Amino acid sequence: MEKRKKLKSLAAERRAIIVPGAANALFARVIEDLGFPVVYVSGAGVANMSLGVPDVGLSTLTEIAQVVSNISDAVDLPLIVDADTGFGNALNMYRTVQVLERAGASALQIEDQVFPKKCGHFSGKAVIPVDEMVQKIRAAVDARADQNLQIIARTDARAIEGLDAAIERAQAYEEAGADLIFVEAPRTAEELAQIGRSIASPQVANIVFGGKTPDVGQAALAEMGFAFTLYANAALQAAIRSTREVLGALQDTGSLDAVADRLAGFEERQNAVLKAKWDERENRYATSSLGVAK
Repeated sequence: MEKRKKLKSLAAERRAIIVPGAANALFARVIEDLGFPVVYVSGAGVANMSLGVPDVGLSTLTEIAQVVSNISDAVDLPLIVDADTGFGNALNMYRTVQVLERAGASALQIEDQVFPKKCGHFSGKAVIPVDEMVQKIRAAVDARADQNLQIIARTDARAIEGLDAAIERAQAYEEAGADLIFVEAPRTAEELAQIGRSIASPQVANIVFGGKTPDVGQAALAEMGFAFTLYANAALQAAIRSTREVLGALQDTGSLDAVADRLAGFEERQNAVLKAKWDERENRYATSSLGVAK
């Protein structure tokens, strides 16, 4: 509950707070260690890293919930969770909110794509009618047990119906009870600014390296009134590049000597997973040969 209150407070500040994405608990631990205040649980990241598939709606609610639970246990940060389309209709959305709230979400991002969805920066997307999405938002709002759980309504209509239609959808979603608004994949800095001017609620920007939205920087987005800036898969993209380079060198040379500077040391790796804390717990609960706790 405290994490949700914290996220709600951060949203109200509208500082375009940078929120890196995590596809697993280890990435989330690194994000926390670096001092970021919020983690984004990326649906695309889970699909890519856990299943080895593209972000085309193949992940299930159960798979997402397990990752959210793992991350929630690993870090003491609020989690913005990508809940895709709610995995079906308004009733599916209701259950999705219940499941992911119990798993540890502080905010849920839900979108108006046709199920199964696609990455917001892919072509070939389709959106459901506005009225249908409005009902799904109402279901999400009704389903939450903690009123501090933030519902983020995302529209993918920019690529299909144009920016004006996307903004109209966003305004309808705001009226339906969404706490934050997310217009996906604007194409220019001016489009970002227009979104900021047109919607009263706090908003989310999504910066995908190699994607359709320009990276104008946190300061500019804060001036436009955005609350959060997602870098959903920067860590994942870095991991893919680094893994290819390190393992490629190992394959070519038969040794890690040439890429030793690219590797976390043994102690750095153990620190990332809080081994010292687990050692303390082991000592606390260990018993002597007489069966007496130390």
